[in-house]
Amino acid sequence: MSSPRDVTAVQKQIWNGSIPLQITLASTDCRTFDESDPYLIQVPRLSYIPFLLGRLHAFFAPSLINPDVQPSQGWLSFEDVPLKWHHPIGLLYDLYSGAEPFNAHASSDDPLTTRTSPTSPTSSSSSGTEAGALPWRLTLHYAAHPPTLLPLDPALKSQHDAFINAVKEADFLRNGSAKAVMSLSKDSSDALWRAVQTHDLPLYNSVHARLVTPPAGGRLRHVPLKLYLPSTSGGAGGSGASSPPRTQQHQQSQRAPASKKDDDEAAKLPPGALRTIQAPIQPNQTLGTALNTALPSLFPSRRSPLLAQPVLHGAVVPLAAPVDELGRAASYADGFLHLVVWMMG
Repeated sequence: MSSPRDVTAVQKQIWNGSIPLQITLASTDCRTFDESDPYLIQVPRLSYIPFLLGRLHAFFAPSLINPDVQPSQGWLSFEDVPLKWHHPIGLLYDLYSGAEPFNAHASSDDPLTTRTSPTSPTSSSSSGTEAGALPWRLTLHYAAHPPTLLPLDPALKSQHDAFINAVKEADFLRNGSAKAVMSLSKDSSDALWRAVQTHDLPLYNSVHARLVTPPAGGRLRHVPLKLYLPSTSGGAGGSGASSPPRTQQHQQSQRAPASKKDDDEAAKLPPGALRTIQAPIQPNQTLGTALNTALPSLFPSRRSPLLAQPVLHGAVVPLAAPVDELGRAASYADGFLHLVVWMMG
């Protein structure tokens, strides 16, 4: 069992994580029909795309065909893949960039880690961009808003509502009800949202600590966790984005190896689409046990990654990690553990 100090240190390290971005304006929105100067920025992994749209619009306004377009009408893509704004930027990077995750336990003498290399759920060796190259190169668009992306309002209220709904969902999974979130005062609720916007960990913990602490005499029921699985359709740098979350009742159709029927169904998805599983994860168990229960075809062993690896915040998570400690120390700002499944080989 890790000490509270260890949990705090891990959480702080995760909140300090960031990704360099190089954002260029799409030629269809550029009045010169040439590439404008790129916008370079280092963003927190736990942040969200809508927080960038105001400064991006201000930077690219002189180059826009329509400089009066609302900043909230902007959307980002990676190699023609529209990036869903309700996902944290770090999760989007782990899903689409093709970057190999950090593995602190990898050894050159271990045949399991040297005979294969992990592949992202959307990665492809045929991608024209070097996998995982930094800065992560994205494209800003205003025209031809893709139907796979929900529109944003100028005040970004939809981003706020999406985040709060995720917080409520995580609270319901943890405690069996969303009473803890619903009982927050308006000031506390506003402070939680402001902490995410400003990336203020102390302010965030002043509110979030009340959500993850079970009521007197109570206990943690489940650890909020979502699994992002590979799709047989498309590839990184390909096209498409993650599909809407699916509950465990859809799990059977998502297991690998897929049947011909599953392959046919996956072929109908947008290229690069992802499949998401949200399974009720009991506390007081290891991640390996939880993954073996939820995805036995991908994680046949509870101790060793044989076919796939769980990736969280850009790093491979040991299967021996306790899920309840992961939930306290390594969840995203919405309270969920967003785990990316990387296939080996």
